[in-house]
Amino acid sequence: MNKIEHIGIAVNSITDTGSIYEKLLDTTVYKIEDVLTEGVKTAFLKSGPNKIELLQATTEDSPIAKFIAKKGEGIHHIAFAVDDIETEMARLKAEGFILLNDAPKPGADNKLVCFVHPKSAAGVLVELCQEQQ
Repeated sequence: MNKIEHIGIAVNSITDTGSIYEKLLDTTVYKIEDVLTEGVKTAFLKSGPNKIELLQATTEDSPIAKFIAKKGEGIHHIAFAVDDIETEMARLKAEGFILLNDAPKPGADNKLVCFVHPKSAAGVLVELCQEQQ
């Protein structure tokens, strides 16, 4: 894994929380995107080389809606950049990690993504991200 790609925060409203984080980080939301396969709308902000992804549910049965119903708003996942997501997925499987998808899938910000189950990562949902070519 190369670096932390972003930190994902589950929110009720990317508009309201985006305004808060724009003030907090002294920056602006630079991208808003719907990820239909996940039932989520995302907003990205930068703080130096780091990114924050705000995640708002667009359907009642999306993972973000379920997360907020159970835990409330807050940190949802940490994402790591990888050069070859399929190789990294195979390595993690061999190490005994539980992956939430069998193959990489399209995610926000022009990435291929895969999630590692929190039960195999000390309670933290981990996302692998590879830039799509």
